[in-house]
Formats: sequence, C-alpha cells, structure tokens
Amino acid sequence: MKAVILTATGGVDGLVYEDTPRPEPASGEVRVRLYASALNRRDLAVVEGRHPGTQTPVICGSDGAGVVDAVGAGVDAALLGRAVVLYPAREWGDDQSCAGRTFRVLGMPDPGTFADYTCAPYTDIAPKPDHLDFEQAAALPLAGLTSWRAVVTHGEVKAGMNVLVAGAGSGVSTFAIQWAALKGANVYVTSSSAEKIAKAVSIGAVGGADYREPGYAAALSKQARGFHLIVDSAGGDGLNALLDALRPGGRYVFFGATLGEPKAGIELRKLFLRHIRLQASTMGSLEEFKAMLQFAAAHKVKPVIDRVLPLARAAEGVALLKSFGQTGKIVLRHERSV
Repeated sequence: MKAVILTATGGVDGLVYEDTPRPEPASGEVRVRLYASALNRRDLAVVEGRHPGTQTPVICGSDGAGVVDAVGAGVDAALLGRAVVLYPAREWGDDQSCAGRTFRVLGMPDPGTFADYTCAPYTDIAPKPDHLDFEQAAALPLAGLTSWRAVVTHGEVKAGMNVLVAGAGSGVSTFAIQWAALKGANVYVTSSSAEKIAKAVSIGAVGGADYREPGYAAALSKQARGFHLIVDSAGGDGLNALLDALRPGGRYVFFGATLGEPKAGIELRKLFLRHIRLQASTMGSLEEFKAMLQFAAAHKVKPVIDRVLPLARAAEGVALLKSFGQTGKIVLRHERSV
C-alpha cells in the first residue's frame, strides 16, 4: 500500500510518499480501507519535531474515513463493508474529566491515517454520517472533537449565551462556531482576515472583529454585552484583553498557545473578584466523539473544507498549515483503486 511516512523531522522534506506493507487486523481490530484523511496542526508539530517524544519513521495523520475491509479474531463480520469514521486517538481511559496516562493521538507513536489502510480497535470506529461524503467525514474527527469538548463539555454552551471564538479560520474554530450556533448561542469571532470573518458569519456567527485593531475585545464585548464563554487556542499578549471581555462568572476555555505566554502575566485579582473560570482542554474521549458525530448527523453539519489534495501531496498541505493559509480543513483524497 501507499503511505505518507515521516522519515526525519525538521520540515516537510522529511515526508515521503512510498510503499509500505499493508497492516493486518489483530484480535479485536478492524482494518479500514481509507478513502480520505485530513490534516491538523499536530501534524505540523510532528513534522517539525516540536511534538514531545516525536519518533521516526512514522505514518502521519490522525483523521480518517473509509470502509471496513477486514476484521480480526473476535470481531463481528457484519462490520465488513461499513462506511466508518475513525476515533483519532487511543485509550482515553475511564475518567471523562481528563485523559489517562496511556492516551495518545494517532499519527505518532501509533501509525496514522495518511495511508491506504489502517487498523483500529473495532470500538474506535463509528458510522459515517449519511449526509457526508468520505472527504467531509474525514475532516471531522480531531478538530471537531477538540472544539466539541471545549464548547460543549467544558463551555456548557446553551441557547442565549454570548460566545467568542478567537482566531476564526482554523478547522477547530470553524467547528466551534457551528456547535455553539446550533446550540442557540450568539457567536462572535476574531480574525485578521475579513474573508475569514465573513466565512464565520456564513456558518452561524453574528459578527466579528479584527484582532489587530486597538480595543477590539472591548468593542466586541460592548456589542455583545459581555461574553459568557470565550474559546481560544492562541494565548499570547491578547489574553488579558479577552479575559476582560468576559461577564462575571464567565469561562475562558483554551486548548493551545500558538502565541505563547502573555508577557504581562495574568491579573489574578481581576479574575477572582469576577469569579472568572479558566479551563484547559484537549481533544476528547471516545464517548464525546460518538456524541459529536450523532449531533453532526442530526443537524446535518458539514465541515468547512479549504481544499482537497491527493494523498501524495500531503507535504504541500502541511506547508499550508505553517502559513495559516487556509480557512477550515485541508483534506487528503486517497486513491480508491488500491
């Protein structure tokens, strides 16, 4: 089979599209013939060697959708031919509040989804929503689940809440907008791109602001009359301005720090006097994954896809992630004749 294998870290030149043995399902596993996969910023971190414990060689990729084509011992043969979406990780554990010690995301150290075939525990697959094609379904797992946990599990979004999604344009943020809007929240966004703000409005946001403009957070807060929830992946020097935009008792949920730590620190007194809650978050459990897919199917949610590339051009997609040159997800199409 063909796969995209990271042979050395440091840049996209280490990604090689080449032949590798087709895996066979172990006891309790299924093999999935993958028709599509999708990129995440985690792939960029792995390729550049910034992800903790990165090892090579490894098949990259966490997101995938396809058809079950083989089953291991102890697995119901009725699963053969089923169109499925893969849970993008392994072994969350029994505690829904946080991942266990053996939790890991696909694509390093476990073989990932940038391949013609992959094997997974039969419990880690879910039916592909009927309204989605394979490319759309492959865009859902990691980004959809990360935003679901941030917005729904931790944010406890409800109808009538005012929600700010910082940094519109990424795969995670586009899903966060959709989940919150479909739950009945009033969603606002920030971005440096008028095009990305307009796209956010087209999928459910009320409006947005350019975060390069002085006082943008205060202006948005005034417009919305304060935010109950802010979802952010950037951090950096704009953090305190975002925290000031929260209503008393509001929540700031974050799942990344692409802009690093705020140089001014965090004003703790301002937070505890206003009962502000800070909540860190990461991807999500298998149970949350299946709940997200059921919600997406019930509401006919369609991922925002920036472009679809052949699997052989995965390196090109990773380079686009580095430049933040996309709105929504970059998806890889796999050849179906293999």
